Amino acid sequence: MVAPIRAFATLALLCLSLAAQAVEPVRVVDNVYAFIETPDEVTPENGGRVANGGFIVGPTGITVIDTGASYRQGLERLSAIRRVSDRPIEIVILTHAMQEFIFGAAAFAETGAVFVTHAKSADLMRARCEHCLENLRAMLGEDVMAGTRLIVPDRTVDGDAVLEVGGRTIELIHLGWASTPGDLLVRDRASGVLFAGGVVQVDRIPELRDGKLAPWIHAVAQVQQMTPAAIVPGYGPIVDAAGAGRTADYLTALDRRVRELYAHSTSLLQAVDASVLPAFEHWAGYATIHRRNALARYLELEVEDLEK
Repeated sequence: MVAPIRAFATLALLCLSLAAQAVEPVRVVDNVYAFIETPDEVTPENGGRVANGGFIVGPTGITVIDTGASYRQGLERLSAIRRVSDRPIEIVILTHAMQEFIFGAAAFAETGAVFVTHAKSADLMRARCEHCLENLRAMLGEDVMAGTRLIVPDRTVDGDAVLEVGGRTIELIHLGWASTPGDLLVRDRASGVLFAGGVVQVDRIPELRDGKLAPWIHAVAQVQQMTPAAIVPGYGPIVDAAGAGRTADYLTALDRRVRELYAHSTSLLQAVDASVLPAFEHWAGYATIHRRNALARYLELEVEDLEK
């Protein structure tokens, strides 16, 4: 009897935790909702709840966009969806292969939903995301990460695609390699709301680790040209087309500053220290991600010089 009692106690504790962490989706327009988290880096204090997502309710079914950093967070989002609608969850779209967007997928796997992502994101998940999961377990603890597992979508796209889901038309848009090689945008055709995934990031320093700076800036410009009714960024508050430009503003300012330092033969470490951008000091990750970005951009400029 000991094992069942322990299992029941564990389940009870998880339910209490989920109740304490109940999330409220933000209504963007009728039948389109967003999960807006406080943008930051993943820490034990925030439990990985830093990245946005959302869902679209159609007449007969639901599309989910991104799932959070853990099985627990996935359950929180699933519970929130169920408070809005009991229609079947037909498709879960993972916009890109970053840990805080994909590891809640196991909670949605239990609904029987089909998982969709870009082929290059699926490749990236297979190549490194088991290691990401190990790191998250070490950082957040076994209790927070209980039940979390990697799910690599079986259904992939190589470019743009149009899906008919639950009576709504959902557009998948691939603008090329921006924040990651497999970035997808998700647009609800009826409302014009755009879920921008990693392409648009607000109030958090965009990370260049997997990104390509110039194509990323161009992708943001393309997003603005779409004039969406509203943009749900990967991080930060809901914005309009002008607000999306803040992502490109940061990337452009980073590039300009590091180029100036490089042109004056500033050493790598000195350039990282000197690459201050006061306009973005209040963004989450400025003390850490921004320094990594400056280092990465400087090294790219060195490679560009060598290839001339």
